[in-house]
Amino acid sequence: MQNEKRQHIFFVITMILMSIYLLWRMFFTLPWGEGVLNVIFGMLLIVAETVTVLTTFELFFQKMQKERTQLDFPIVPPDFYPHVDVFIATHNEPVDLLYKTVNACTFMDYPDKQKVHIYLCDDGARPEVEELAKQFGVGYLGFPGNKHAKSGNLNNALSKTSSPLIATFDADMIPQHTFLMKTVPYFLLSTFIEENGRWRLRREDEIDKKFKLGLVQTPQSFYNPDLFQFNLYAEQGIPNEQDFFSREVNILRNASNAVAYTGSNTIISRKGMEEIGGFPLNTITEDFETSIRLQQEGYITYATQEVQAAGQTTTTVPSMIKQRIRWARGIIQSLQNTRAPISEKLPFWTRVTYLSSFLYWWSFFNRLIFILAPILFALFDFKIVNTTFWQILIFWLPSYFFYSVSMRYLSSNIRNQRWSQVIDTIFMPYLIWPVLLETLGIREKKFKVTNKSRAIGRKWMSALLYALPHIFLLLLSIAAVIRYVNGKYGIALFFSSIIIFWLIHNMIALCYALFFMIGRRAYRETERIRAQEDVMIHDQDTNVRYEAKTVDVSEQGIAFYVPYPIYLPEQKTISLVVKSERYEANLKAVIVYVKQDGEGWRYSATVQPIDETDNRQYMQIIYDRKHSLPEQMNLWDTAYDDMLRNVKKRIVQPRSDQRKMPRLSLQLPVHFTNHAGCTLRSFNYRFFSATGLHGDIAAGASVTFYTKSNIEVILQHTGKTTANRREVLLSVENIDDIVERGLIDQLLSDLTHPHAERFTREG
Repeated sequence: MQNEKRQHIFFVITMILMSIYLLWRMFFTLPWGEGVLNVIFGMLLIVAETVTVLTTFELFFQKMQKERTQLDFPIVPPDFYPHVDVFIATHNEPVDLLYKTVNACTFMDYPDKQKVHIYLCDDGARPEVEELAKQFGVGYLGFPGNKHAKSGNLNNALSKTSSPLIATFDADMIPQHTFLMKTVPYFLLSTFIEENGRWRLRREDEIDKKFKLGLVQTPQSFYNPDLFQFNLYAEQGIPNEQDFFSREVNILRNASNAVAYTGSNTIISRKGMEEIGGFPLNTITEDFETSIRLQQEGYITYATQEVQAAGQTTTTVPSMIKQRIRWARGIIQSLQNTRAPISEKLPFWTRVTYLSSFLYWWSFFNRLIFILAPILFALFDFKIVNTTFWQILIFWLPSYFFYSVSMRYLSSNIRNQRWSQVIDTIFMPYLIWPVLLETLGIREKKFKVTNKSRAIGRKWMSALLYALPHIFLLLLSIAAVIRYVNGKYGIALFFSSIIIFWLIHNMIALCYALFFMIGRRAYRETERIRAQEDVMIHDQDTNVRYEAKTVDVSEQGIAFYVPYPIYLPEQKTISLVVKSERYEANLKAVIVYVKQDGEGWRYSATVQPIDETDNRQYMQIIYDRKHSLPEQMNLWDTAYDDMLRNVKKRIVQPRSDQRKMPRLSLQLPVHFTNHAGCTLRSFNYRFFSATGLHGDIAAGASVTFYTKSNIEVILQHTGKTTANRREVLLSVENIDDIVERGLIDQLLSDLTHPHAERFTREG
């Protein structure tokens, strides 16, 4: 409560200071006597600043009302849960992607699962999708022709179903088992009321007929790193870029009832959809327009903060840019179609929010102005702000400080001002023109579904083509810094510090954009998801079993941790049983590499489920969980840290782990039965490395020693040495016999916990 009060104080101070700053800029800093171009650029800069600040003010107001706009979550008896139709919309997505979503939907909890009706809504009318529906025993609603795109597909599904609630999922969005139980009860708030800490049915006179819930939107979340996380080596440092909207902005919009339906992970009222005539057709963002039309009919659209489904985010720069252009043009289309910013059907603050939504898409033009302004001043001698150094310090510096702190409070550490500017800088060259055209009514009416397949490798030339606008602006900024500081010393540099600050500030964002566009090589086709689950390892040849814990899981592989090294034969199939609280999967596995991990060992293996039941269970083990990517920023990371990490990662080539057996360090003197001896330095089950050889042990010769448990070990001098040529390699000739006799773990114990005098036995 105290922290919330501090936030509100900062918001109010920021709005006062920024308002004073903007008034000062408008009335006292325009360069009226410096020529037409200077005045034009001066006005553009003021407009850019004003739009940026006012859209932020709208979010401040929403944040200050946030606590008053939370709906209670009712505890409802099982019999009152209504029927739900689950629509999985698909266009041309591959069947293996759909498989995971349909599979997860069948595992969703509900008091009476007979009330959950799952449908694959296929506007491609593909036989393989119909076969998938039969495989899972779910409904199939084919809609050939792709008429009216996703809206047509969903409207077709609406016309053929009847449940009072509808859950919608995109083809790649995998729900958690709790999805329905965490969303459906909200729709019973008009039926139930809380009294003395218990929920009961409302009496007739207690029913609030004005309360109409249109939809409940859970966050859009992703199990794979987005391009900002991946391309900038920031998987562990920043949340997904869309988290700021899904888990912050959309939540804040509960205050003005302007929550956006984002097309997936949502429960919708059928009655509400019937009142608005189904999913709207004349837009490429039918989801966003649906929420506006529901609000215009008096329905509440509500956003929750807890992630209940996760999907696959786009993994290529061209597809991400196309996606954002579609969003930009579609949202402007929908705002024009519904006239939301001026609609009398909407309350004042809802209209303000939609005006802010429109102005947001001009932030990319604003970013271009902010980058060009100091360049024009320092490199081309434009005077677009008529002021003095001390006036800037008085009016700008305090407002900028409070604005930066307030932005941190606003985003709850999901996003900071620096990352907002980086993201705007990256998209800037590609969104200005589409936003302008759409605003003028020049429409783009058809877009392809976003491609989310991972590109293995990277193409430098095509990447650099996308970076050309950023390279051009970066070169201009560097030239501006060089020219501006040339010949300046001491106090002159001090008075130039603000321009230098903005030039360097913009250069950092442009460097991020360059790194982003260059990208990073992708080595895996499927994502590893961190998970700690029980694993039972069984080597059928030796009938030995071990217990372990998973480190991460993926569709094609698994990594597990054991506190001590264990012998698992390379290139041989072993059995794994992975268990979570809800699921159990039997897998065939082959070890691909082993490495030491702290005090223990990590084994990585390729895996394959034994049968279809195991495959379904394993998919749930992987995906029915809270994803492991960060939900908040690492507050200790600075721009310097990020830039240094990017440079290092791009210079230093990663080392590939090829070791398929644990390599244990030893310091073990041994005496062989032929009176020769050496010191064993390491052991990986197949070989020992040794130093200090003495006696009869030439290359090719075999020697024998016995451990303290009387295990016979036969070694052969290979004649080879380790990479540093300091240690000789001795192969273990009877390792298979030791394994078959079940002595391998005892051998390891003898080697790692020896008493030197007990290692000698004369033969």
